[in-house]
Amino acid sequence: MNILSADSPSLLLVDDDQTFCTVLSRALEKRGFIVTLAHSVEQALPLAKVNPPEFAVVDLKMSGVSGLVLVQALHELDAATRIVVLTGYASIATAVEAVKLGATQYLAKPANADEIVAAFGHSPSPNLPLNAQPSSVDRLEWEHIQRVLQEQQGNISATARLLNMHRRTLQRKLAKRPAPSPA
Repeated sequence: MNILSADSPSLLLVDDDQTFCTVLSRALEKRGFIVTLAHSVEQALPLAKVNPPEFAVVDLKMSGVSGLVLVQALHELDAATRIVVLTGYASIATAVEAVKLGATQYLAKPANADEIVAAFGHSPSPNLPLNAQPSSVDRLEWEHIQRVLQEQQGNISATARLLNMHRRTLQRKLAKRPAPSPA
């Protein structure tokens, strides 16, 4: 176990899942970070304004304001803050938006502490080349369904209505695994 000192890096961990937050906090402290916890953007903003963190781990979807608002605010407070965005509902659109707003990396849950620490070392490039093998239509459809389902708080019937799809068809699609992402 690392002994924390005054020169240990500060890390702001923001996630509305309190159990996940506690477990990840302990794992990050063992890796030498001084961790401050918040469970919403509204809780995290005042903490960040008083003491801008060197590192941040931000959940994308929380009750209240989106984690993207916090990513932008953290980046405006200190452009050197290394920010990793975590989400259970990964999509290309939100990944691009997060990086544009100042995130260092975007990881799909579940992500462990080692993956998060490695992501802090990632350097996003604004001139990343386009992937030679774009996502398949099946993968894009699955991501869209997941995004709409999440927006409807998991309500299958409401999601099916919004997608103009029969509820049973939607349930069959959700039972399938997503199409693989291009390598």
